[in-house]
Amino acid sequence: MDSFTDLVAVVTGGGSGIGAAVTAELRERGVRVGVLDLNPGEPAPGVLPVVADVADRVSLTSAMAAVAEEFGGVDILVNNAGISAVGGIDANDDEEWHRVLDINVVGIARATSAALPYLRRSRAAAIVNVSSIAAGAGLVQRALYSASKGAVHALTLSTAADLVTDGIRVNCVAPGTVDTPWVARLLARADDPVGERERLEARQPTGRLVTAQEVAGAVAYLASPASGATTGTSLAVDGGMAGLRLPARS
Repeated sequence: MDSFTDLVAVVTGGGSGIGAAVTAELRERGVRVGVLDLNPGEPAPGVLPVVADVADRVSLTSAMAAVAEEFGGVDILVNNAGISAVGGIDANDDEEWHRVLDINVVGIARATSAALPYLRRSRAAAIVNVSSIAAGAGLVQRALYSASKGAVHALTLSTAADLVTDGIRVNCVAPGTVDTPWVARLLARADDPVGERERLEARQPTGRLVTAQEVAGAVAYLASPASGATTGTSLAVDGGMAGLRLPARS
Protein backbone atom coordinates (compact mmCIF):
# COMPACT_ATOMS: atom_id res chain seq x y z
CA MET A 1 0.00 0.00 0.00
CA ASP A 2 2.79 2.45 0.92
CA SER A 3 4.39 2.07 -2.53
CA PHE A 4 1.77 4.45 -3.94
CA THR A 5 2.52 7.23 -1.43
CA ASP A 6 2.74 10.69 -3.04
CA LEU A 7 2.04 9.40 -6.56
CA VAL A 8 -0.27 11.07 -9.07
CA ALA A 9 -2.33 9.26 -11.68
CA VAL A 10 -4.34 10.33 -14.69
CA VAL A 11 -7.26 8.12 -15.71
CA THR A 12 -8.85 8.77 -19.08
CA GLY A 13 -12.51 7.87 -19.26
CA GLY A 14 -12.49 7.96 -15.48
CA GLY A 15 -16.00 9.30 -15.06
CA SER A 16 -17.85 5.97 -15.15
CA GLY A 17 -17.56 2.21 -15.43
CA ILE A 18 -14.06 0.72 -15.27
CA GLY A 19 -12.48 4.17 -15.16
CA ALA A 20 -14.47 5.19 -12.09
CA ALA A 21 -13.54 1.91 -10.38
CA VAL A 22 -9.87 2.51 -11.18
CA THR A 23 -10.09 6.02 -9.74
CA ALA A 24 -11.67 4.70 -6.54
CA GLU A 25 -9.07 1.92 -6.22
CA LEU A 26 -6.14 4.28 -6.68
CA ARG A 27 -7.59 6.77 -4.22
CA GLU A 28 -8.01 3.97 -1.68
CA ARG A 29 -4.28 3.36 -2.04
CA GLY A 30 -3.39 7.00 -1.52
CA VAL A 31 -2.90 8.10 -5.13
CA ARG A 32 -4.11 11.53 -6.17
CA VAL A 33 -6.04 11.20 -9.41
CA GLY A 34 -6.85 13.43 -12.34
CA VAL A 35 -10.02 12.19 -14.03
CA LEU A 36 -10.09 13.07 -17.72
CA ASP A 37 -13.46 12.55 -19.34
CA LEU A 38 -16.16 14.29 -21.32
CA ASN A 39 -18.18 14.03 -18.09
CA PRO A 40 -15.52 13.70 -15.37
CA GLY A 41 -17.81 14.08 -12.37
CA GLU A 42 -17.45 16.29 -9.32
CA PRO A 43 -14.29 17.25 -7.39
CA ALA A 44 -13.46 15.21 -4.30
CA PRO A 45 -10.52 15.05 -1.91
CA GLY A 46 -7.52 13.95 -3.98
CA VAL A 47 -9.54 13.87 -7.20
CA LEU A 48 -9.36 16.54 -9.91
CA PRO A 49 -12.00 16.18 -12.64
CA VAL A 50 -10.96 17.72 -15.95
CA VAL A 51 -13.11 17.86 -19.06
CA ALA A 52 -11.05 16.35 -21.86
CA ASP A 53 -11.54 14.50 -25.14
CA VAL A 54 -9.11 11.76 -26.21
CA ALA A 55 -9.97 12.63 -29.81
CA ASP A 56 -8.50 16.11 -29.32
CA ARG A 57 -4.72 16.42 -28.77
CA VAL A 58 -4.94 20.04 -27.61
CA SER A 59 -7.59 19.09 -25.06
CA LEU A 60 -5.41 16.29 -23.67
CA THR A 61 -2.28 18.43 -23.48
CA SER A 62 -4.15 21.11 -21.57
CA ALA A 63 -5.80 18.59 -19.23
CA MET A 64 -2.52 16.83 -18.45
CA ALA A 65 -0.91 20.17 -17.64
CA ALA A 66 -3.80 21.03 -15.31
CA VAL A 67 -3.35 17.80 -13.37
CA ALA A 68 0.42 18.23 -13.15
CA GLU A 69 0.02 21.80 -11.92
CA GLU A 70 -2.56 20.82 -9.30
CA PHE A 71 -0.74 17.77 -7.93
CA GLY A 72 2.88 18.46 -8.82
CA GLY A 73 3.39 15.97 -11.64
CA VAL A 74 2.07 12.77 -13.23
CA ASP A 75 3.44 9.33 -12.36
CA ILE A 76 0.79 6.96 -13.67
CA LEU A 77 -1.31 7.08 -16.82
CA VAL A 78 -4.29 4.75 -17.20
CA ASN A 79 -5.52 4.81 -20.79
CA ASN A 80 -9.06 3.60 -20.20
CA ALA A 81 -11.20 5.77 -22.48
CA GLY A 82 -12.74 3.85 -25.34
CA ILE A 83 -15.91 3.02 -27.21
CA SER A 84 -17.41 -0.19 -28.52
CA ALA A 85 -18.67 -1.38 -31.86
CA VAL A 86 -20.91 -4.30 -32.75
CA GLY A 87 -21.11 -6.25 -35.98
CA GLY A 88 -19.14 -8.33 -38.44
CA ILE A 89 -16.58 -7.10 -40.96
CA ASP A 90 -19.25 -5.57 -43.19
CA ALA A 91 -21.46 -4.04 -40.50
CA ASN A 92 -19.75 -0.67 -40.06
CA ASP A 93 -18.96 1.95 -42.68
CA ASP A 94 -15.62 3.70 -43.15
CA GLU A 95 -16.65 6.61 -40.96
CA GLU A 96 -17.35 4.31 -38.02
CA TRP A 97 -14.09 2.42 -38.51
CA HIS A 98 -12.19 5.71 -38.42
CA ARG A 99 -14.12 6.92 -35.37
CA VAL A 100 -13.56 3.80 -33.27
CA LEU A 101 -9.90 3.43 -34.19
CA ASP A 102 -9.32 7.13 -33.59
CA ILE A 103 -10.67 6.95 -30.05
CA ASN A 104 -9.55 3.47 -29.01
CA VAL A 105 -6.06 3.51 -30.54
CA VAL A 106 -4.99 6.98 -31.58
CA GLY A 107 -6.56 8.31 -28.36
CA ILE A 108 -4.05 6.24 -26.38
CA ALA A 109 -1.21 7.63 -28.46
CA ARG A 110 -2.44 11.18 -27.87
CA ALA A 111 -2.83 10.75 -24.11
CA THR A 112 0.53 9.01 -23.79
CA SER A 113 2.27 11.73 -25.77
CA ALA A 114 0.69 14.39 -23.56
CA ALA A 115 1.79 12.56 -20.40
CA LEU A 116 5.35 11.71 -21.44
CA PRO A 117 7.03 14.98 -20.37
CA TYR A 118 5.75 14.39 -16.83
CA LEU A 119 6.28 10.62 -16.77
CA ARG A 120 9.91 11.06 -17.78
CA ARG A 121 10.46 13.09 -14.62
CA SER A 122 8.77 10.52 -12.37
CA ARG A 123 10.60 8.10 -10.07
CA ALA A 124 7.87 5.49 -10.57
CA ALA A 125 6.42 6.01 -14.04
CA ALA A 126 3.87 3.52 -15.33
CA ILE A 127 1.34 3.36 -18.13
CA VAL A 128 -1.55 0.89 -18.08
CA ASN A 129 -3.70 0.54 -21.18
CA VAL A 130 -7.13 -1.07 -21.06
CA SER A 131 -7.33 -3.61 -23.85
CA SER A 132 -9.80 -6.51 -24.03
CA ILE A 133 -9.96 -10.27 -24.32
CA ALA A 134 -11.21 -9.45 -27.82
CA ALA A 135 -7.60 -8.66 -28.78
CA GLY A 136 -6.80 -12.36 -28.84
CA ALA A 137 -10.12 -14.22 -28.98
CA GLY A 138 -12.26 -14.51 -32.06
CA LEU A 139 -15.53 -13.10 -30.75
CA VAL A 140 -18.54 -13.07 -33.03
CA GLN A 141 -19.94 -9.72 -34.18
CA ARG A 142 -16.99 -7.73 -32.81
CA ALA A 143 -14.79 -7.20 -35.89
CA LEU A 144 -14.13 -3.49 -35.50
CA TYR A 145 -13.90 -3.55 -31.71
CA SER A 146 -11.55 -6.54 -31.78
CA ALA A 147 -9.34 -4.86 -34.38
CA SER A 148 -9.04 -1.77 -32.20
CA LYS A 149 -8.16 -3.78 -29.08
CA GLY A 150 -5.67 -5.91 -31.00
CA ALA A 151 -4.00 -2.65 -31.96
CA VAL A 152 -3.97 -1.58 -28.28
CA HIS A 153 -2.15 -4.78 -27.38
CA ALA A 154 0.44 -4.27 -30.13
CA LEU A 155 0.83 -0.60 -29.21
CA THR A 156 1.42 -1.58 -25.58
CA LEU A 157 4.29 -3.88 -26.52
CA SER A 158 5.89 -1.38 -28.88
CA THR A 159 5.59 1.50 -26.42
CA ALA A 160 7.03 -0.66 -23.63
CA ALA A 161 10.07 -1.35 -25.80
CA ASP A 162 10.48 2.32 -26.67
CA LEU A 163 10.18 3.62 -23.10
CA VAL A 164 11.91 0.95 -21.00
CA THR A 165 15.22 2.83 -21.07
CA ASP A 166 13.39 5.92 -19.81
CA GLY A 167 12.29 3.97 -16.76
CA ILE A 168 8.65 3.99 -17.87
CA ARG A 169 6.80 0.68 -17.62
CA VAL A 170 3.96 -0.01 -20.07
CA ASN A 171 1.44 -2.83 -19.62
CA CYS A 172 -2.18 -3.54 -20.41
CA VAL A 173 -5.12 -5.36 -18.87
CA ALA A 174 -7.38 -7.50 -21.03
CA PRO A 175 -10.79 -7.77 -19.38
CA GLY A 176 -13.47 -10.21 -20.36
CA THR A 177 -17.07 -9.02 -20.35
CA VAL A 178 -17.33 -6.54 -17.49
CA ASP A 179 -20.54 -5.72 -15.65
CA THR A 180 -20.66 -2.01 -16.48
CA PRO A 181 -23.38 0.48 -17.47
CA TRP A 182 -22.31 0.07 -21.10
CA VAL A 183 -22.95 -3.68 -20.99
CA ALA A 184 -26.28 -3.03 -19.29
CA ARG A 185 -27.28 -0.72 -22.15
CA LEU A 186 -26.16 -3.32 -24.69
CA LEU A 187 -28.25 -6.00 -22.99
CA ALA A 188 -31.26 -3.70 -22.82
CA ARG A 189 -31.24 -3.50 -26.63
CA ALA A 190 -31.13 -7.28 -27.09
CA ASP A 191 -34.26 -9.21 -28.13
CA ASP A 192 -33.82 -11.41 -25.04
CA PRO A 193 -31.85 -9.43 -22.40
CA VAL A 194 -31.98 -12.22 -19.79
CA GLY A 195 -30.88 -14.88 -22.25
CA GLU A 196 -28.13 -12.67 -23.66
CA ARG A 197 -26.74 -11.98 -20.19
CA GLU A 198 -26.74 -15.71 -19.44
CA ARG A 199 -24.82 -16.32 -22.68
CA LEU A 200 -22.21 -13.70 -21.79
CA GLU A 201 -21.82 -15.19 -18.33
CA ALA A 202 -21.56 -18.74 -19.63
CA ARG A 203 -18.70 -18.03 -22.05
CA GLN A 204 -16.45 -17.15 -19.10
CA PRO A 205 -15.35 -20.29 -17.21
CA THR A 206 -16.18 -18.69 -13.85
CA GLY A 207 -19.80 -18.47 -15.03
CA ARG A 208 -20.22 -14.77 -14.28
CA LEU A 209 -19.29 -11.35 -15.60
CA VAL A 210 -16.11 -9.65 -14.45
CA THR A 211 -16.61 -6.75 -12.03
CA ALA A 212 -15.18 -3.31 -12.66
CA GLN A 213 -13.49 -3.54 -9.26
CA GLU A 214 -11.62 -6.69 -10.35
CA VAL A 215 -10.27 -4.88 -13.39
CA ALA A 216 -9.33 -1.91 -11.20
CA GLY A 217 -7.37 -4.21 -8.91
CA ALA A 218 -5.38 -5.51 -11.88
CA VAL A 219 -4.70 -1.97 -13.08
CA ALA A 220 -3.45 -1.01 -9.61
CA TYR A 221 -1.16 -4.05 -9.55
CA LEU A 222 0.44 -3.11 -12.85
CA ALA A 223 0.68 0.57 -11.90
CA SER A 224 2.30 -0.08 -8.53
CA PRO A 225 6.03 0.52 -8.07
CA ALA A 226 6.00 -2.88 -6.36
CA SER A 227 5.61 -4.32 -9.91
CA GLY A 228 8.80 -2.65 -11.09
CA ALA A 229 9.98 -5.72 -13.04
CA THR A 230 6.76 -6.01 -15.03
CA THR A 231 6.59 -4.31 -18.42
CA GLY A 232 5.30 -5.30 -21.85
CA THR A 233 2.69 -7.59 -20.28
CA SER A 234 -0.99 -8.15 -20.96
CA LEU A 235 -2.87 -9.29 -17.86
CA ALA A 236 -6.10 -11.15 -18.56
CA VAL A 237 -8.99 -10.43 -16.17
CA ASP A 238 -11.52 -12.60 -17.91
CA GLY A 239 -12.71 -15.40 -15.65
CA GLY A 240 -10.33 -17.81 -17.38
CA MET A 241 -11.73 -17.24 -20.87
CA ALA A 242 -8.37 -16.80 -22.58
CA GLY A 243 -6.64 -19.87 -21.26
CA LEU A 244 -9.13 -22.44 -20.00
CA ARG A 245 -10.97 -25.01 -22.08
CA LEU A 246 -13.61 -26.71 -19.95
CA PRO A 247 -15.86 -29.59 -20.95
CA ALA A 248 -19.19 -28.51 -22.35
CA ARG A 249 -21.87 -28.18 -19.71
CA SER A 250 -24.46 -30.93 -19.94
